[in-house]
Amino acid sequence: MHKIFLAVDLGAESGRLIRTTIDKNAIALEEVHRFRTQGLVMHGVRQWDITRIYEEIINGLTKAAQMDGPAPSGIGIDTWGVDFGFLMSDGSVLSNPVHYRDARTEGMIDAANAIVPLQEIYDRTGIMTLPFNSLFQLLALVKAQSPALQAAAHMQFIGPLLGCLLTGKTTCEYTIASTAQMLNAKTRDWDYDLLKRLQIPTHFLGEITPPGTVVGPVSAQVARETGLDPSVPFISTAVHDTACAVAAMPVDESIGGDWAYLSSGTWSLIGAELNEPVISEATHAAGFTNEGGVGGTIRFLKNIFGLWLVQECRRTWLAEAGGDESGLDYATLTAEAEASEPFRSVIPLDDPRLFAPESMPAAIAAICGESGVPVPETRGQFIRCALESLALSYRKSLDDMDGLLGRKTNRLHIGGGGVKNRLLCQLTADACGIPVYAGPVEATALGNVLVQGMATGVFASLAAGRRAIRESQPVEVYQLGGDPRWSELLAK
Repeated sequence: MHKIFLAVDLGAESGRLIRTTIDKNAIALEEVHRFRTQGLVMHGVRQWDITRIYEEIINGLTKAAQMDGPAPSGIGIDTWGVDFGFLMSDGSVLSNPVHYRDARTEGMIDAANAIVPLQEIYDRTGIMTLPFNSLFQLLALVKAQSPALQAAAHMQFIGPLLGCLLTGKTTCEYTIASTAQMLNAKTRDWDYDLLKRLQIPTHFLGEITPPGTVVGPVSAQVARETGLDPSVPFISTAVHDTACAVAAMPVDESIGGDWAYLSSGTWSLIGAELNEPVISEATHAAGFTNEGGVGGTIRFLKNIFGLWLVQECRRTWLAEAGGDESGLDYATLTAEAEASEPFRSVIPLDDPRLFAPESMPAAIAAICGESGVPVPETRGQFIRCALESLALSYRKSLDDMDGLLGRKTNRLHIGGGGVKNRLLCQLTADACGIPVYAGPVEATALGNVLVQGMATGVFASLAAGRRAIRESQPVEVYQLGGDPRWSELLAK
C-alpha cells in the first residue's frame, strides 16, 4: 500500500499544505507550502483575507501536483472553529469572514441571556458560553440588522467555505459545526427552537454531515490551475483542528486507566474523549464544553489561553525592536525562561485582558501587580510567567474534570506545536503530577489524514489509525518532578 494524502492545516497564525505518505501503516509527513493566515483590520473590522488564503492553497496544491503527479488519494482541510462566511446563491463569497477576535460580539452574551438564560443555552448545546461563538456572532448581525442575513444563501464555516471554492459544493461537517453553540447536544443537529427564539435566520444552514464524508472531486477550474487530476476527491475530514488533533493522539489502550489530551497551540484545549456529552450546572460553572469528535465521540474539554501569550509577547517585542528578530526566536525566549527563577510570577489565565491586548507584556504586568506577585522584569521572566501559569491551569482543569467525571486521569497526551516547547511539557508533567506523552507535533495534519484514510478504506477504524501514528511518529515521555510548590500554588 502506498497512498498520498494532502492535508491543508490552517491556524490563526499560519497555514500549511502537508503531503502525507502512508506505506504499510507507516506515516511520513512533508511540508510542501507554508503561508501566513493572520487577519487584517479593514474599515474597523478584524477579518480574514479569504481570497489570499484560497490563493495560497492553490499554490500549495500546484506544488504538490508537481512533486507527485496529479492524483493524490484525497485532499482535506482543517481549521479553527466558530468563524464563518456567507455565500450568495450563485456561489460567490459575500464578504470576508469576520475574525473571532473582532469586537462585534461585545454585549451579545448579555443580550442572549435576556432572551434565553445562559444555563438553558448550555443545557441545550453543551457548549461553553464564550463571546466569540458563532451564536453570538450571528446575534450581533441580527442586532445590527445586517442585510447579509437575508442576502446569504449558505453559511459556511472557514474550512467548508474554502472546500466549496475548491469543489463548488457546500458542506456542513459535524465537528466544526459543534463549535458554534448552535447544535442540540442530544440530537447533534441544529437547535432550530433556540435559534428561532433569538431571531437568528436558519435558511442558510446546511445538513450536518459526519467527518470523513467524501464531498466530490475538485472543480475543473481548480484541476486546470493546479495540475491535479479532475477526479481527485475532496474529503470533508474532521474540519475542526482540535478534533483532528484529538483523533491523532497515539493512545495505547493496553496501558489501561483514564487518559486525557491537550491540544497545545495558540489555544490550549484540555479534556477527555467520551461517548456522550456531560451537561450539568456543575460542568457549566467549571467551564467545560462538549464538542464533536471523530467516530461519534464527544470532546469534553476546557478552552484555555495557550501559546498565544508567548506569541503576543514576542509580537510586541518585535515591534519595539523595529522587526529585528535577533534574540527573539522562540528557542532563545524559552531558554531565557528556563534560566529564570521558578514560581516567581504565576497568574490566573481567566482574565479577559489576555484575549486581545494591544501589549501582552503590559497586560501580564498589570495582572501580576493586581494579584500581588512580582511583576516580570525581563523577557525570560515574562515567558516563564506565561508557561508556569499555563501548566498550573492544566493541573486545575484536570482536577476539575476528574471531579466532574468521577475518575482519575493517569496520563496526559499532548499534541500540536506546543510539543516543541520542552520546558512547557516538563512544567506540565510537574504541575499535573502524571506522565506526559508529548507528540506528535503535527497532530492536526495527522488527524486530518487519519480521517481521510478512514473515509477511503486505508484505516479500518480510529484505533487502527492511532496505532499507525503511534508506530511511526516520535513521542517523548516526561516524568513528573514532584515539586510540592505546585500544590501550594494551586491552593492559592
